[in-house]
Amino acid sequence: MKKVTGIGGILFTCEDPKKQKEWYAQHLGIAPNGIFEWREKENPDRIAKTAMGYFPKGTDYFSPSEKDFMINYRVDDLAALLEQLKKEGVQIVGEMQVYPYGKFGWIIDPEGNKIELWEPVV
Repeated sequence: MKKVTGIGGILFTCEDPKKQKEWYAQHLGIAPNGIFEWREKENPDRIAKTAMGYFPKGTDYFSPSEKDFMINYRVDDLAALLEQLKKEGVQIVGEMQVYPYGKFGWIIDPEGNKIELWEPVV
């Protein structure tokens, strides 16, 4: 089973998310919505996205991790992957969430980093 297919996003906390978005747009040319579009290697006709996520300090979105960042990895079959990870003893956080733009699940690595897994809608 193919597990991770790419990076879906880099998420981090900051004192002023609006100011951070503006800074990244002005100095690094990152779109204010934080979305990078690219084409998949195995299917060049399909446009994929990677996002920058700016969260306010104190958000509980990264809980139970105490870190100020989280990486979002793209996956092909989130339900199957979460089931496999559970069998392997990986700590699953919460339940899979489904949105119009994809499915999300969360796990914890051995050092307590929360990892977001995303199965985008194709």
